[in-house]
Amino acid sequence: MKTIRVGSRESKLAVIQSELVMDAIRASHPDIALELVTMKTTGDKILDRTLDKIGGKGLFVKELDAALLDGRADLTVHSCKDLPMDVDPRIPLAGFSKREDPRDVLVLPQGAAELDHTKPIGCASARRAVQLKELFPGVDIAPVRGNVLTRLRKLDEGGYSALVLAAAGLKRLGLENRITRYFTVDEMIPAAGQGILAIQSRAGEDLSYLSHVVDEEGTLCASAERAFVRRLDGGCSSPIAAHARIKNEEISITGLYVDEAGRVLRRTVTGPRDRGEALAIALADEMKGGVSCPEK
Repeated sequence: MKTIRVGSRESKLAVIQSELVMDAIRASHPDIALELVTMKTTGDKILDRTLDKIGGKGLFVKELDAALLDGRADLTVHSCKDLPMDVDPRIPLAGFSKREDPRDVLVLPQGAAELDHTKPIGCASARRAVQLKELFPGVDIAPVRGNVLTRLRKLDEGGYSALVLAAAGLKRLGLENRITRYFTVDEMIPAAGQGILAIQSRAGEDLSYLSHVVDEEGTLCASAERAFVRRLDGGCSSPIAAHARIKNEEISITGLYVDEAGRVLRRTVTGPRDRGEALAIALADEMKGGVSCPEK
C-alpha cells in the first residue's frame, strides 16, 4: 500500500486543515495510507515580534519546505493566506482547495457585549490594521501574535478589547460561536487566499490522487489574488489585499493598496475567469501607477 506523509504545523488549526485534505484523499483513494507529520516552525516559536520584523510569512513554511526537500514529507498543507508569494520551483504548489468563508470577523472577550475603547483591538496584519482604522476611527490597534487559540486566550485575559480573525479558522476549529461580527469582503478586503488551503509537493511527483482535493474555482481565485500581491510586493512594505469572486464565466478581483502618500486605494476589475492572473497583474499595475519600489 502506498503511504503519503502529510507535513503540517503542529497547531490545532493546522492539524485540522491537514486532516481535511487527508480525509478527502481517503474518500477517493482508500488504497492510500496517510501519515501526519507535525512540526513547530520558526514563525510559531517567535511570538514577541511582528512578522515583518522577523522575516515575514516564510518563517511559517521554512521547516515544512525542508521536510519536503529531504523526503520526510510528501505533501504539506498550508493556509493559503500564510504562504509566501515566491515558491521554490523544487516544491511547487500542487493546487488549492475549495474556499471556506473568506471573511474577517470581530471577536469580543467572553461575556463582553461591546468594545471597550480603553483597550486596543488586536490585529496581526498591516492589511487589517489599515482597514480597521477606517471602520473604527480613533480606536487603538495593537499587534497580537500566536495561533488562534493563543490569541483568544490573550483576548479573554483582558489584553485587548477585541480581535480580528479569519472566519475560516474559527469555523474549522468549531469556534464559530465566538464571532461577534462578520465584516463584508468590501468592508475588510481579505488576504490573498483567505479561506483556501494550499497543497505543496515535490516537482515531478504523480499527484493524480489529489483530483478530489484540488478545486477549480479555489485555484482560479487563489492564483489571481496571489498574482496581484506578488506584482505589488516586490520590495514594498505596504498593506496589500486581494479578493476574487467567480460568477458563471467571469472573475471579479478587488484589490487594496496603500500608496506612498498613505492613500488607501480600492479598485475592482472583471473579465473572463480564465484570465484571472493577467487581470490581477493589470489591476496591480494600474493601482501602483507605474511607480516602482526599490528592492530590499
